[in-house]
Amino acid sequence: MSLSLTVTKTEVECLIRLYNTIVGRPIDPNTRGGMDRNTFRNILHNTFTMTDDMIMDRVFRAFDKDNDSYISVAEWIEGLSVFLRGTLDEKIKYCFEVYDLNSDGYISREEMFHMLKNSLLKQPTEEDPDEGIKDLVEITLKKMDHDHDSKLSYADFEKAVREENLLLEAFGTCLPDSKVRSRNCIFTGIVLNIDGYTGRKLVSSPCVQLSVVQKQVVQPASDKRACWKTNI
Repeated sequence: MSLSLTVTKTEVECLIRLYNTIVGRPIDPNTRGGMDRNTFRNILHNTFTMTDDMIMDRVFRAFDKDNDSYISVAEWIEGLSVFLRGTLDEKIKYCFEVYDLNSDGYISREEMFHMLKNSLLKQPTEEDPDEGIKDLVEITLKKMDHDHDSKLSYADFEKAVREENLLLEAFGTCLPDSKVRSRNCIFTGIVLNIDGYTGRKLVSSPCVQLSVVQKQVVQPASDKRACWKTNI
């Protein structure tokens, strides 16, 4: 499988070692299996502080390109490459895929309602919080639905995000948050947090020697970092 990645060869090797440690063994690419849903959700929760079950399930599906209910080592590396260092184009595609709950190519009113309802805290004084969420859906459509068909196509979503980057995660957090972004080394963070629930002692892993990896919604125009291709 040929991948174009925005991580270095050293980082790819680190991610492969980390994947094998999490799964417990090297996975034969010719057999079914790999990282299962529950293990991946633990990583999203413990390392990336995600709490929304619906969004975590959709992130799993975005990583699981072949829909076999497991994340292969290639899917793990490719997914984290976008998740941690993706360009704006890559992150727009990724976020739209996460938010398109039924994978029909659109984000419908109903999908917006369910995602916003899960991501907003209910206030004790609210008699009917659903009405407020419905109003928020209408405001969102007015802002993002450029062709006025009462749903968001990929073109609508892309145009809205390019005009206002903060709309990238309009329907819930599906990228690393500011706490993760501020760490000295994201791969070190993954190692330390995974250690908490696997019981494996990974602190001495070569991953701790990796350079700083930060969440970047928009890559600077002067960024000359080259992608590298690998066959997995």
